[in-house]
Amino acid sequence: MDDAETTWQSWLSGLAPSKRTAAESLRMQFEALDAADASDWARSEIDEDQPQLARFVLLRSLWRGAIDGWAGPGALEQVAAAQRLLDAGADRSDLVLLARAVAYEAVFTAVDELDCGGDVNVSGVDAGWVVMEAGDDGSSTGRPLTGLHEDLLRMDPSGRDGADLWR
Repeated sequence: MDDAETTWQSWLSGLAPSKRTAAESLRMQFEALDAADASDWARSEIDEDQPQLARFVLLRSLWRGAIDGWAGPGALEQVAAAQRLLDAGADRSDLVLLARAVAYEAVFTAVDELDCGGDVNVSGVDAGWVVMEAGDDGSSTGRPLTGLHEDLLRMDPSGRDGADLWR
């Protein structure tokens, strides 16, 4: 057993049976999603009562769809300006990189704004929002998804933390 597994088992042994079961289930779900540090994610959700699985799934989904989706076959070609550039001899990989970088910046800006919740001091409008975790039935669990922008780079499915976006 390695140090990480020893630490995990030691931590688990200190939990009440219901929390131990929840922690093991969460770890298996994170592992099934190919999350690096699945144990850390599960431990954070249990210890800090943070909806880490929901955060992980949302951010990873944004990467796979909004950012990495531009690398898919035909994705660029559906944008007339990109098609014209391709027809003019532009390098497809450069255009994909550009589209992914722009998409990353747009996603980052959106999740950062969601994290802010509508800063009344900046907008002057007394309105705000919060992103909440939903249960199996779609109703709110009451646990907000916060700090989304802080982990966006870390959710890059390639494991490179977005490093290839700025090459």
